[in-house]
Amino acid sequence: MQPFSCVYRGMSDVFAALADESRRALLDRLFVRNGQNLSELHAGMAMSRQAVAKHLHILETANLVSVHWQGREKLHYLNPVPLGDIVHRWVGKFEDARIAALTDFKQQIESAAGPSEISQPEEKRHVRQ
Repeated sequence: MQPFSCVYRGMSDVFAALADESRRALLDRLFVRNGQNLSELHAGMAMSRQAVAKHLHILETANLVSVHWQGREKLHYLNPVPLGDIVHRWVGKFEDARIAALTDFKQQIESAAGPSEISQPEEKRHVRQ
């Protein structure tokens, strides 16, 4: 078994949960106002209350939504950590390469320009006529 298989399995759950437009809409609603109960999340949705509850369960299983009980009321909260993990794992590696390429490009330009042109502020580089 791979050393990080549990992490990847969790990411698979997150990707599967995000694949549905209705679940993304629920996450958007929690982003706007966190801590909503089922009735509040169901209001304005074009599906039954039971369907909303099933979608919330899938989001909970993927750890995208956390639940806190306040008396008999079940409140749902957006958990951004799995999304951050995806950004770091899947988007971050591409950004790192871009940043490294830009840094290399800057160093090449600076070495080709010479030290006298680099040390002067931008305003002094332009010849005024």
